[in-house]
Amino acid sequence: MTYEIPPEAERLHAEGRAAGGRGDYGQALALLARAAELAPEWPYPPYDAAFTLLLSGDTHGAQAMYERVAALSPSGFFTCRTTLDMLRREHAGRLPAGFSQAFMRLEWMEPERKRQVLIGVTRDFPDFPPAWMELANLLTDPAQRMQALDRGLAGGPDPDTKTMLLLNKAGLYGASGDLPAATLIYRMIVNDPEVTPTGAAFARMFLEKQA
Repeated sequence: MTYEIPPEAERLHAEGRAAGGRGDYGQALALLARAAELAPEWPYPPYDAAFTLLLSGDTHGAQAMYERVAALSPSGFFTCRTTLDMLRREHAGRLPAGFSQAFMRLEWMEPERKRQVLIGVTRDFPDFPPAWMELANLLTDPAQRMQALDRGLAGGPDPDTKTMLLLNKAGLYGASGDLPAATLIYRMIVNDPEVTPTGAAFARMFLEKQA
């Protein structure tokens, strides 16, 4: 989809992001709402508004806004589908209240501390795929990484998380020299309607090189 973004909408969006960055969530939401009014087909303002609402603790408002982004960009937009899936799990009682807000804040945590927290999260909530994905990124032992990726895939991941789990698993096989196993997973990715277009394109590129 192509659409023209008015310069005023871009200005308001930038000011809204800046306000959110300094913790002025009310001002950020007001600016982002005005940007969205000027560019209703542009996913960026509601996406940043959803993140702002989540950081402020309004998880139901955040979910509604992420739903709006998903409708504007069905094939995915940054972490929209992953966060939306997490919020749905939280509001369905599969994750505790406040989990989504806390999990998003892991982004700013020091790596070793983050690894320790994720070990606890995966122990307490073993069916939450993004935690396994994040943990796999922080592990150095290939066998442990593979186990984490498999646990993530077993938890019914959202399309974006599923794509990354599969790509990382294929990459691990490739790094170990097991090209047949890597090729098999890349073929799975290409034939899976749930994976992201970017993930499918990457898999096709690998397969073309092996042809």
